[in-house]
Amino acid sequence: MEGTNTTIGIAAADHSTNGVKMLFLDDEVRDICGLKKVCSGGDDYVEVMCGCTSHRYGDAVGRLRVFSNGFLEITCECTPGCQEDKLTPAAFEKHSGRETSRKWKNNIWVIMNGEKVPLYKTALLKYYNQQSKSANGSNRSNNGKVCHRDEFVRCTQCNKERRFRLRNKEECRSYHDALADSDWTCSDMPYDEVTCDDDEERASRRVYRGCSRSPTCKGCTSCVCFGCETCRFSDCSCQTCSDFTKNAKSSS
Repeated sequence: MEGTNTTIGIAAADHSTNGVKMLFLDDEVRDICGLKKVCSGGDDYVEVMCGCTSHRYGDAVGRLRVFSNGFLEITCECTPGCQEDKLTPAAFEKHSGRETSRKWKNNIWVIMNGEKVPLYKTALLKYYNQQSKSANGSNRSNNGKVCHRDEFVRCTQCNKERRFRLRNKEECRSYHDALADSDWTCSDMPYDEVTCDDDEERASRRVYRGCSRSPTCKGCTSCVCFGCETCRFSDCSCQTCSDFTKNAKSSS
């Protein structure tokens, strides 16, 4: 369930400093139409209508979410029945039927002062660009937060893979517990109502896993975490968590 929506008081809690970290200054986003802050269990982000234009199919519109760790995701609303959710910008560009693809920063737009403006001309890519610069040779983003890419767990009944987003500690715990459950099924999905009758994500969609370096990354130092306080749990007795907790105590 999504949290409450408010207009542009674009700030998110910064627990490392016990203060407030401004995502965007008012001057940076004042002219962007429909920008909202969404509060969802500590995973705050801003959301705005976006689109991508195909000369053949016209405008495909969606809702762009911008997170302070540089992650971008788009929920497509090109048709009332479209099921494409949590797309990377590159995947949304391709889905829209844009003839000249692989230039999503130019081809995806938002509305500013009544005009379509490419993303690269807005402040919305500020954290994405910072993350891209700091991703080389590091598994931490520019704000010191470990990046975890999306992972999958296979249902023991229908053999379909289901996506787990790992953006916060709660989501990491859900994935951790599902992975450890030898009888895990689709009905155990913690935050989506999924049954074995629902279609599995297409193979072309599963390659997009939210890595800050590349949306089709197969595993790199930006998205592979070998243990941190977000994805390891002191109240879990599995070997992986026990080893992490023991090492953390010995090094402190």
